[in-house]
Amino acid sequence: MNPRLGPGTRLVVATHNAGKLAEFRDLLGPHGIDLVSAAELGLPEPAETGTLYAENAAIKARAATEATGLPAIADDSGLAIDALDGAPGLFTADWAGQPRDFAAAMARVDRELALRGVTTTGAKARFVSALALTFPDGSEQIFEGRVFGTLVWPPRGTKGFGYDPLFLPDGQALTFGEMSAMEKHGLPPEGAGLSHRARAFMALEKAVLAG
Repeated sequence: MNPRLGPGTRLVVATHNAGKLAEFRDLLGPHGIDLVSAAELGLPEPAETGTLYAENAAIKARAATEATGLPAIADDSGLAIDALDGAPGLFTADWAGQPRDFAAAMARVDRELALRGVTTTGAKARFVSALALTFPDGSEQIFEGRVFGTLVWPPRGTKGFGYDPLFLPDGQALTFGEMSAMEKHGLPPEGAGLSHRARAFMALEKAVLAG
């Protein structure tokens, strides 16, 4: 039987990204999970050597569990643009440089599309998220979610993080950068579970959250 998470469980969120941590708090808070981030614990960021989102998520979660002896959750996600053959994909964060500058990353998207003769506004894209959940007994599970949409230029909105202002989900009038947290990743019945991370989380919720 797979391990489960219940109220009071201490869980490491294997991220140094404050935006991702905030989303995990929104998603897991209602379940009474006690969250602490890898950044708060001073854990180093492991090299992400995988060739799939799921592999990189598992690398991060596994490293956090091994360092702390606690269950851990990690996300690896990215923006895949059809006209760029799926780029930036696994290198979504890398396009923002170090320290992260997502305004520059979004400008690079616009330049790369222009080089291919593609107008940024209306370009088809998707966000992908893989969640890895690891336990001290060595067991681990992977959950994935996707949301399809198009790009807008110039970017719109100052909410969310990363490439959110660039992405307009199919059927929506607001970019992720214009949406409130509830609109973007709120779960049913209050929210629509719209974001890629929310969709991956709903699969995790069904499989491992007690109660």
